[in-house]
Amino acid sequence: METTVASPRLPEADTASLERFLDALWMERGLSRATLSAYRTDLEGLGRWLVTRGRELTAAESGDLHDYLAERIRAGARPRTTARLVSSMRRFYQHLVREGYARIDPSCRIDAPRLGRPLPKSLTEAEVESLLAAPDVSAALGLRDRAMLELLYATGLRVSELVGLAISRVNPRQGVVRVLGKGGKERLVPVGEEALASMEAYLRDGRPELLDGRQAESVFVTARGEGMTRQAFWHLIKRYARQARIVKPLSPHTLRHAFATHLLDHGADLRVLQMLLGHSDLSTTQI
Repeated sequence: METTVASPRLPEADTASLERFLDALWMERGLSRATLSAYRTDLEGLGRWLVTRGRELTAAESGDLHDYLAERIRAGARPRTTARLVSSMRRFYQHLVREGYARIDPSCRIDAPRLGRPLPKSLTEAEVESLLAAPDVSAALGLRDRAMLELLYATGLRVSELVGLAISRVNPRQGVVRVLGKGGKERLVPVGEEALASMEAYLRDGRPELLDGRQAESVFVTARGEGMTRQAFWHLIKRYARQARIVKPLSPHTLRHAFATHLLDHGADLRVLQMLLGHSDLSTTQI
């Protein structure tokens, strides 16, 4: 008959300290049950491991924590899991020091693994061309969709900026759009010739047909004469990606990244690109 080895139980003092810590997190920060459960799992695992070494969670030393992390990494723990564990340790021991249950924080010299930010997905220039050619411009809706795709790729607008663009903020004569971005910041964005031609065709032939005598402030409207939504445009871009036989994951944001990537490929200055994208931080543009 196969026997199982029971996990060592935490001492009552450790259990009480852990409960006080979780209660404080819930009261002070209003964290979700899932987040609190993750903290509990991390710290109980550490506590049970310390019991096997004759140590207590509330009396652990820096060497104990380093040894535990090393053992977890040897067992195959991923960097993101390890980073979360280090965060759990830091918060717990900072709480003990702050509340007077410990004099020294043993986690203060432990570094979490560095997690690289995932690079945004993009499209090749050929894929962009196929996508832009997908709408049927013999119909009003196709004129609208081509204009939206062209404008998104030509300017790098956020999708919220695209669907929220007001007719009063478009200046075809000067070839610019006035965009209200994050934090209410306004910027002027130049529109390329092809995108401008698509916009003019839509404003001349497509938009009046869709409005059918109705009034709307939005540049891009539905067949009911209402402003486009982010969700509606997301579905449109998915449909046109299938038509263009683009198999990689695609969203409206992908065209924003394609705009940035292709401009850089053709020698654009990073700070000019930062201004066009409406980034407040250059590091965001660099990513």
